[in-house]
Amino acid sequence: MASSIQAADSQDVALSVRDLCVSLPGGMERAFAVENISFDLKRGQILCIIGESGSGKSVTANAIMGLLPKVIRVSSGAIHLDGRNIAGLPADKLRGLRGRVVSMIFQDPLSALNPLMTVGAQIDEAMAAHGVGTPKSRRSRAIELLTEVGLPDVQLMYHQYPFRLSGGQRQRVMIAIALALEPAILIADEPTTALDVTTQAQILKLIRDIQRRKGMSVMFITHDFGVVAEIADSVVVMEKGHVVEQGSAVQVLKSPNHPYTRRLIAAVPHLTGKDRIPLEAAGKAPILQVNGLVKTYRSGAKWFGATRTVPAVNDVSFDLAPGRTLGVVGESGSGKSSLGRLLIKLMDSDGGRILFEGRDIAGLSEAGFRPLRPRIQMIFQDPFASLNPRSTIGHILTVGPVAHGKPYAQAREEARGLLSHVGLDAGAFGRYPHEFSGGQRQRIGIARALMFKPTLLIADEAVSALDVSIQAQILKLLDQIQRETGVSMIFITHDLRVASQICDEIAVMQRGRIVERGPPSQIFLNPKSSYTRELVAAIPGEQPEHARQASTNR
Repeated sequence: MASSIQAADSQDVALSVRDLCVSLPGGMERAFAVENISFDLKRGQILCIIGESGSGKSVTANAIMGLLPKVIRVSSGAIHLDGRNIAGLPADKLRGLRGRVVSMIFQDPLSALNPLMTVGAQIDEAMAAHGVGTPKSRRSRAIELLTEVGLPDVQLMYHQYPFRLSGGQRQRVMIAIALALEPAILIADEPTTALDVTTQAQILKLIRDIQRRKGMSVMFITHDFGVVAEIADSVVVMEKGHVVEQGSAVQVLKSPNHPYTRRLIAAVPHLTGKDRIPLEAAGKAPILQVNGLVKTYRSGAKWFGATRTVPAVNDVSFDLAPGRTLGVVGESGSGKSSLGRLLIKLMDSDGGRILFEGRDIAGLSEAGFRPLRPRIQMIFQDPFASLNPRSTIGHILTVGPVAHGKPYAQAREEARGLLSHVGLDAGAFGRYPHEFSGGQRQRIGIARALMFKPTLLIADEAVSALDVSIQAQILKLLDQIQRETGVSMIFITHDLRVASQICDEIAVMQRGRIVERGPPSQIFLNPKSSYTRELVAAIPGEQPEHARQASTNR
């Protein structure tokens, strides 16, 4: 313990965790969420903590912040903050430290922000809770913070509600709240996981710039080694509640010692720039032909002529051959998901044609489209939200086919076979969605889509929230299913690295239009559109071949 105290008191260490154990309730698979973990966060540096879901990353952060749920607790060990052990401090003492000394940016800003309070009121609350300033000075400070985090029209933004902001804007608001009292330590828990590549690059740059300008210490939690390569000074790798490796970012990235670290790095998707070998089914007549598709969103009061129109999908056209995968990439708001919903008729288009197997489905009523619906299926981004929490997996898989006339006994046997095919055991049939991990739930979502034996599969951000290792498994599974069944796929994603792994062709969308379309080799190594070049350049930790050549020539 003497060495632990000495490390905690070191002048260059802002935060020191020593032999920390966080116990889980009885009956769990593991006794500890984290067990005997130790690491240091040095002053003025960025420490990345990386690992898969369940590795203990967020539990560690919440233990430092004193935000652990009541069912789990710090059972032993120390958390030294400026030489003081804060593990086990009473709630009122911890409240005095939160925001002032150590602050946190959460993964999902929409959940973390109060939907009933304006942006300005929430920044004001963070300062008022600590008795800082007057209402006038706090307003001035809030405007200053909104400017500092790069938000546009800060006077308007001050009065906006969170639901009116984009994901990137909400994350900037969270950063502004975290910085309100100028803490010495900033903890960022997966703050860029669900963001598109350009917004992610902006948020990473913002955090790095603020950290350098203010000399802050940052503990950055992530499952993406691309992010590590972009911002980290040092790295801690966690697996199943244990620290398995730690060191400088250069050492861990270039010469990892632990097999788990090597597996994580190997699972990170990279821009391949290689084109897939076409399946035998490819080359036949297109299964899907989209011509001049249009969808416009309208909002506002018509009475006063203040209707606002947003072209979500604007004159989109493409063909998809049998057995091929078209990747649709772009930033949030580019129209990717709207296009997917139009193709599966979850909403009606305003114009254009959608020829599916030679038949125009764009103008079909729901009754007219119903017989075709089994042949077009969708894998949703959030499997937990799209699976009925009150139904067993068996019911979720069989209810659709039974409603379309398949005998239950046959549907049940096919469902059990599909569960095995996607890597789940037979016992999954009688269990509920909450009993599975995120990766397992996504496998269930894939099995549900395949129950109808579709000819077209639309995957809407199907792997965006998964760990890199689980992501790699799901991508491999989708590729295997396509090669076995010949199903055609529309793969919607904001991650260009993922798109390069699985897509035969890629369409880049911006503001509702396809601005570039071609094979991965063209899109990633020789992009024609300046927007595509911006997307490729924004990928964290990635330097594509054309960028490397350009930097070599300079």
